[in-house]
Amino acid sequence: MTAAPKVAPLGTRSLRGREIVLEPLTASHHAGLRAAADGETFRYFPTPDFDSWLAKAVTDTAEGTRICFVLRAVADGAILGSSSYFDIAEKDGRVEIGSTWYGASARGTAVNPEAKLLLLRNAFEAGYHCVVLRTDARNARSRAAILKLGAKQDGILRAAVWMPQGYFRDSVFFSILAEEWPQVRAGLEQRLAP
Repeated sequence: MTAAPKVAPLGTRSLRGREIVLEPLTASHHAGLRAAADGETFRYFPTPDFDSWLAKAVTDTAEGTRICFVLRAVADGAILGSSSYFDIAEKDGRVEIGSTWYGASARGTAVNPEAKLLLLRNAFEAGYHCVVLRTDARNARSRAAILKLGAKQDGILRAAVWMPQGYFRDSVFFSILAEEWPQVRAGLEQRLAP
């Protein structure tokens, strides 16, 4: 029998890429995040609007159950959206990346692949063995983006969450394992090559 995974803390430091920097959420980000959000942002979220999303992000961060990052453009400092680590299971070497959203100007750009590259690299370098991603089964754009990252679909948990929009959400789970990371990283780096 092998020993349980040993992981380093994911930390709350900034993660810097070529186009974006992920900064730990602070009160100084709130106005910029509000400005980046639009009517489509929380369509598939269990927090249906900016205020409820922010309240949960702040509470979860304070309780230590989530590490919430704000995505900022390197070029002009504009806030583009947010992504988080949560369901952090150090003993099992597993962490989830989620509660990810981008303002309209960042959707369909290099922001998502670069943000995921930074978050995935940080998790795997810390010794995590499995990174999980999940989305609402109705969110075709998110499902396609997760598959494009190189994640594998693990399954669908039916009626997993009651949504304030008035339905039970089926959650689609994806994962990337440590042994898959080199190929996923190469694919992301290729997508981001100048």
